[in-house]
This record gives sequence, structure tokens and C-alpha cells, in this order.
Amino acid sequence: MIAVVRVRGTANISPDHRKTLELLMLHKPNHAILVAEELQLAKMVEKVKDYVTYGEIDLDTAAELLRKRGRTIEGERTDKKFLEKEKAKSFEDIAKKIIEGKETLRNIGIKPVFRLSPPRKGHNRGGIKKSYAVGGALGYRASDINALLRKMM
Repeated sequence: MIAVVRVRGTANISPDHRKTLELLMLHKPNHAILVAEELQLAKMVEKVKDYVTYGEIDLDTAAELLRKRGRTIEGERTDKKFLEKEKAKSFEDIAKKIIEGKETLRNIGIKPVFRLSPPRKGHNRGGIKKSYAVGGALGYRASDINALLRKMM
């Protein structure tokens, strides 16, 4: 499972990239989604790499993301009442199902987009216009995405 976070806004964006971000449901900066590792979705994420950052999410971060920033389809917070309704023991169980690909967020009743706050103390890098490989905040960051998500929750 790949976590994708939109970093940049909409100024001077091409219509092609704008449409791809819409299809990925990343309408605003600091919105995040969880994407299955399928070829089509991976190519879409690769296409908009100059506007997003992405990497592999681990189980603990996914569970914390569901607990703190998850919302139901009706807009309610995901809490103990939600766990009882889904007959799940914990958010870790739900996160494990999602990461393994057995369930999707929509099937469980959770909105696929997580609205995050800006990262505490900034991106700690060379800005949001450079690639992560050269000191910026954009593009592929492997498992370092977990630290960024924790700063944004």
C-alpha cells in the first residue's frame, strides 16, 4: 500500500496533471490517500510526482491515520462506535485488512481522502519545489513517508 500526500497547490498546473490529481481525489494540499500497488495507479502517481510525495506506509502509521484522521462516509469521526459497527477489535485490524488488499476504505465505510494539517516544523527540507532525492519534499520517499504522516496528523 502506498500513501500519497499532495504537497503543492494549483498555481500553473497543466490540465493533464490537474485531471490526474482529481482522479486520485487529491483536490487540495495536505490531503492524503492510500493507493493499492497496481500498475495503473502507480503510473498515475508517477505522473504527478512534481505535486505529491509518496511512499510505502506501515501498519502502525496506517492504524494511527485511521484513528486520528479517518472519517466515515457520513462525515463522522472513526471512533469506538464505528469499531463496534464494523465488528472490529481495533484500528490495527482494519489497517491490516486494507494494507493486505482484502478490503478497501469505501467498503469499510471510510472516506478515501484524509485531510491532514501542514507538517509540524515544516518539511525540514529544501522546499516544496525540489525532489526528495535532491533535498526537497516532492516525489518518492520510500518508508520516510511514515515520519511525514506522523508530523501531519
